[in-house]
Amino acid sequence: MLRAFFRFRRSHHQGMTRVLIIGADSLGREVAQALEGYRYMDLEMVGFLAEDSQPQGTMIEGLPVLGTLDQACQVVEDHNIEEVIIALRNYERKHLANLIAELQKYPVRVKVVPDFFDLAFPKARVSIFAGIPMIGLREPAIDDFQRFVKRLFDLIVTTIVLLLIWPLLLLIVVLIKLDSPGPVIFKQLRAGENGKLFWMYKFRSMVADAEERRDEVIRLTEDGKILHKIRDDPRVTRVGRWLRRMSLDELPQFFNVLKGEMSLVGPRPEMPWLVEQYEPWQRKRFAVPPGMTSWWAVSGRSDKPLHLHIEDDLYYIQNYSLLLDLQILWKTIGAVLKGKGAF
Repeated sequence: MLRAFFRFRRSHHQGMTRVLIIGADSLGREVAQALEGYRYMDLEMVGFLAEDSQPQGTMIEGLPVLGTLDQACQVVEDHNIEEVIIALRNYERKHLANLIAELQKYPVRVKVVPDFFDLAFPKARVSIFAGIPMIGLREPAIDDFQRFVKRLFDLIVTTIVLLLIWPLLLLIVVLIKLDSPGPVIFKQLRAGENGKLFWMYKFRSMVADAEERRDEVIRLTEDGKILHKIRDDPRVTRVGRWLRRMSLDELPQFFNVLKGEMSLVGPRPEMPWLVEQYEPWQRKRFAVPPGMTSWWAVSGRSDKPLHLHIEDDLYYIQNYSLLLDLQILWKTIGAVLKGKGAF
């Protein structure tokens, strides 16, 4: 009933808050894209004002450019604007202050998006301390209660799964020992939450000296990015190829989950030598515990190299919920059965 009521109001333009975005560059566009998902709150985006002399009527994100910054007051008056969002990069403080002062002559609400918006980490929080507004850039991506529920869920599910699959684990141990010389468990340093290093466990799927032969398989993309995982890797054993196809080589990571080093769902833990080549924004993926499976894993797996598609991890962090974890776990079953992208 409420949805029907809001639809009726929108269709008749009743109770709508008319919004003007000042700034038509990348920051202004990000704001428009974000607000698009909140139209149900009776927001009606009217258009942009541009810093430069873009032709009036130019469409950006489906909205027209209504003029330039020096026409702000006239546009507010002509279009009955009720809320102004200023999203300008590198705009001189005195000019910004003058613009706000001019807008205060009209009955409009004015909000300013900080020009370091792109530095904000997932779920950054705004707070007032000693009367000073502050933006927390390193706030936890998941709160204490969410972390408790996630950890409890991990422990319960992992314990049940290990009790059910121990005969399979024993069979895999025997097959690996019969197939090739070397240890059954492969340990490798990985970067976890907050970049902390830990030993990640896997069933060995390669020859014993695979790490020493890593240079044989490293490839570069066209733009010079390292692509270290390839199909038909000569270091993979016969049993190892089968384990990888079914993702069975990942099963020992259940013990990493029990130890609290990993979670069932989260960004895949990365190798330290690749982390050293990260750009600063890519380190945002360390905001939550790493996982056995991830949003990246169910949206392409090895067809999409992990370190070249970190935006999938950032999507997961920004949209975290236990329901999303359950959806990823369910999709993981399908991805494993299909064997898509696993090699």
